[in-house]
Amino acid sequence: MDSETLILGGGLAGLAAGCALTQAGRQVQVLEGAGAVGGLARTMVHDGFRFDLGGHRFFTHDVRVEEFVRELLGDELVTVPRASRIYLRGKWIEYPLRPLGALFGLGPRTSAQILLGYASTNIARRLRPAPLVSLEDWVVAHFGRPLFELYFRDYSEKVWGITCRDISAEWMAQRVQGLSLGAAIRHAFLKRGAALPTLVDRFLYPRLGIGSIAERLRARIERSSPIATGTRVVRMRHDGRRIESVTVLQGDQEHELRGETILSTIPLTQVIQSLSPHAPVDVRAAAARLRYRDLVIVAVMIRRKRATDQTWIYFPGKDIPFGRLHEPTNWSAAMAPPGCTLLVTERFCFRGDATWNASDADLIETTVHHLEKLGFIHRHEVLDGKVVRVSTAYPLFEVGYQERSRILCDYLARFDNLQVAGRGGLFRYYNMDQAISSGLAAADALLGCPRQLPAAVAIGGVP
Repeated sequence: MDSETLILGGGLAGLAAGCALTQAGRQVQVLEGAGAVGGLARTMVHDGFRFDLGGHRFFTHDVRVEEFVRELLGDELVTVPRASRIYLRGKWIEYPLRPLGALFGLGPRTSAQILLGYASTNIARRLRPAPLVSLEDWVVAHFGRPLFELYFRDYSEKVWGITCRDISAEWMAQRVQGLSLGAAIRHAFLKRGAALPTLVDRFLYPRLGIGSIAERLRARIERSSPIATGTRVVRMRHDGRRIESVTVLQGDQEHELRGETILSTIPLTQVIQSLSPHAPVDVRAAAARLRYRDLVIVAVMIRRKRATDQTWIYFPGKDIPFGRLHEPTNWSAAMAPPGCTLLVTERFCFRGDATWNASDADLIETTVHHLEKLGFIHRHEVLDGKVVRVSTAYPLFEVGYQERSRILCDYLARFDNLQVAGRGGLFRYYNMDQAISSGLAAADALLGCPRQLPAAVAIGGVP
């Protein structure tokens, strides 16, 4: 069946666009490669336990996006107080920064070294400014070298799998917008100004998990338009100016679909690889140098009401296999059966490496071992475990990625019936609210009322 708009990808950006378009009376068809919609913002259900693919809070300064989500979920949204810690060299450090907590946690000597390092960096940069190219450059400039060496280096390299000199400074600038050691200290002591997104102490969360947003969007769209899951894009036929058809694979069957317009939120590199005829050599070469980081989630279900009082815990140390942990029942009591809870760990990896290829049994066993060693659980309390592998979870922001992604987006801009949006579609680091905003902006553009995209990203290109 032909549609006015084919939407490639059923993550939050694609679903938000689909919802806005169907509400405006447009006929759309959403195509999602996975077996469920939501992308990384999905909630898994296992024997009465519920968990997200990593803990995903909802917080935004975008009034339209907040109203959109509140109208969608209504009373299902709960307000969650944030409590986060870093497990650093055998000590628990509160995050965001609490100066007195940091002083007692790290000790006066280390705290003094951090503050002096930050001050000396500030003075040096004022005397001799230099461009911030890598994540290391950015963190040292905003937090000082001692704190970079103490925490940021190990955690960032654990998350991304490459050295901090190879990670683009732009990722860190987007991830912790406006944050520096000075800003964190001012926020902790003075509470001045609007809260920075990374420092907010409360956030919204759906009672039954973050996947509720995607499921509600799906229900809205399916009132008038179809959504096909388990449907992977394999070919996009074009004449050099327009996308003429999209071929998808469902099971072992290929189907050719047509749409007046195409909105793509699938990985940018996948779009380039699927073009027929092929994109030029330089465009394909740029696509080949853009990579994604994959993710393995290991959830451990336990017979206990609570195991922690935290929303997130970060583990920069290489001796612990997971980088982050959260307890869903601290976000909503409805995430586990009465008297039970679960701990959800995230292992950042590359598809095909030892972590990705490890058996579910081994992943669960090593997770239980470390959770017990850290004092969170006793082995006899473990009821079950569940492993979920997520490919292309995060764009990998290596130094030089901006130019490569710009080459791809500039090339795709020549197709007058193709729009790209979302985290994967634009190869950008988007939080949930930004992904939703990107989808709504794409819908606005298709409806002839363009809206500015988040992070100054224009549809069809990265400025």
